[in-house]
Amino acid sequence: MTRRTTLNLAADLPIPTFWPPCILTTQEFLIVVSLTAMDALTTDSRDGASEKKSSIYKARHISLQSRVESIAAESMYEYNDPSMPDLPATYKQHKSTSYILDPNYQRSFEPYEPYDAEAMDIPPSPTGLEAPSKLIEMSTMREILFVAVCAVSHLMTQAALGQALAPIDIIAEDFKTKNPGEMSWFIAGYSLTVGTFILISGRLGDILGHKRVFAFGYAWLGVWSCFAGFSVYPKHQIFFDFCRAMQGIGPALLLPNALALFGRAYPPGIRKNIVFSLFGACAPAGFVIGATFGSLFAQLAWWPWAFWSYGIASLGLSVASFFIIPKGLSERPLQRPGFDWTGSAVGVAGLVLVNVAFNNAPLYGWKTPHVYFVLIIGLLCLVGFGWIEMRAINPILPMHALNSTVGFVLACVGVGWGSFGIWVFYSWRFLEQIRGDTPLSASAQFSPAVLCGLLAAGMTGFMLTHTPVSFVMMISMVAFCVGIIIAGTQPAHQIYWGQMFVSVVIMPFGMDMSFPAATVILSNHMPREHQGLAASLVNTVVNYSISIALGIAGTVEVYANKDPANTLWGIRCAFFTAIGLSATGVILGAMFFIKSMVREGWKVMDH
Repeated sequence: MTRRTTLNLAADLPIPTFWPPCILTTQEFLIVVSLTAMDALTTDSRDGASEKKSSIYKARHISLQSRVESIAAESMYEYNDPSMPDLPATYKQHKSTSYILDPNYQRSFEPYEPYDAEAMDIPPSPTGLEAPSKLIEMSTMREILFVAVCAVSHLMTQAALGQALAPIDIIAEDFKTKNPGEMSWFIAGYSLTVGTFILISGRLGDILGHKRVFAFGYAWLGVWSCFAGFSVYPKHQIFFDFCRAMQGIGPALLLPNALALFGRAYPPGIRKNIVFSLFGACAPAGFVIGATFGSLFAQLAWWPWAFWSYGIASLGLSVASFFIIPKGLSERPLQRPGFDWTGSAVGVAGLVLVNVAFNNAPLYGWKTPHVYFVLIIGLLCLVGFGWIEMRAINPILPMHALNSTVGFVLACVGVGWGSFGIWVFYSWRFLEQIRGDTPLSASAQFSPAVLCGLLAAGMTGFMLTHTPVSFVMMISMVAFCVGIIIAGTQPAHQIYWGQMFVSVVIMPFGMDMSFPAATVILSNHMPREHQGLAASLVNTVVNYSISIALGIAGTVEVYANKDPANTLWGIRCAFFTAIGLSATGVILGAMFFIKSMVREGWKVMDH
């Protein structure tokens, strides 16, 4: 009779039906029953009725040990009840986070967070038992290779920017052009597609699997890099611009999916902050490496070899990705989310048209009808994109994710990286056209950015775990502004160590603080199924703002410089534009920091 009563009590409580392969003592069983009863009563009293109880733990999908852990964690952290009975040591084992976790790991700041099988669409096993929690145990060497192959995608992205910027005059000679507006398309065309297609590629990664899209991105980048080199034979600048634009789709596929792989592999914490900081540190190193090899091939051999060698390296990385990235991170959701084809088409069209209008304005002028007509059509497309996304079932850009915090972060990233794009393009023009430096000499002058980028990455990783993210963002905006002011006010004939060196040293801190800070905060605010979207938003703003800012600076250069022969004054006007953008970033960063302090105080991210 007593046995029947005990079983009925257990059946009325949400104790799992799966009994672990061990024998519980009477004391342990009574602890489980009391914990479960208190959990049920507390939840029922909070919700007001037992039928409205919404526990995420389903009886047939979770083991008894996990149930005990979850109740203990809820009691201590949610109910703040220190009087709970202590548990045997057997049930207080911490789950290891020293390995790369599979995509079924539920991201949470709480130390005991079991799986919710139904919420994650994990079907029950045929026997009705829970699906076992899978961990992908990786050796230290493989984890290093995994981080490397993902982080190198950022290096390759910036290297493709530098390989065309450093020898831009040599490349322009083969295409018989000296127009600065046409030459700027060598850079703007690449940044245009990188920034435009990133948002879509992140969603594709969520649907098709981030590992597959990531490896395909390397392959695409390699193929079109080779085509860019072959464009020297027809000697048509438009064909080269087209190849550069197609080349930019490769990094658009790589960047958000690389960050999504990091977001899925690491829970929020110091390890995740470190890998994101390493990812950001690859940006200055990649640009310098690309500029150096582009200059070497252009000066000492033939510039197409820079693109061909780059394409071969990209294809090799594509093959390596299949073997290095864990198979568990390539799993696709059992129920694939839909893809918003209408919103994607309208959004891409709007971004492309707006960008084309801004970058054609220096060539044709805003008084030309087709320039402002293209801009109007592009803006209408963007308005239509917002209207579609608010009503779409599976939106590319969920509007509910765009709260005030995300808005401040993206605005800071946009103006900061836009000013950076102007700084890097016109600093190169200043060194080569005003001071007469060769591409290889200019590349050497940017080499301190590699070491400073690593230092900035380490500093950022420390600050993200000891200061509020809003403070890190504000400091990065200050670094952008100070570095650009120093470069924009340097005399035409001055020793390199006077101001240019100082500017090169400071700018990586703006890059490597803003990018990880923005990525971490958006990644932590997005659910697991939208990790691709979180990474896409940051990368879209970073690369698209560079292309737009170059168009704005070119327009200012054309309209403010009354004497086209006065190249120095035209460069100065472009720098003044960058200073204005970076100063706006400082103001936005300060507002974001003050808002965070008023709302949360000096709150440091959990790690």
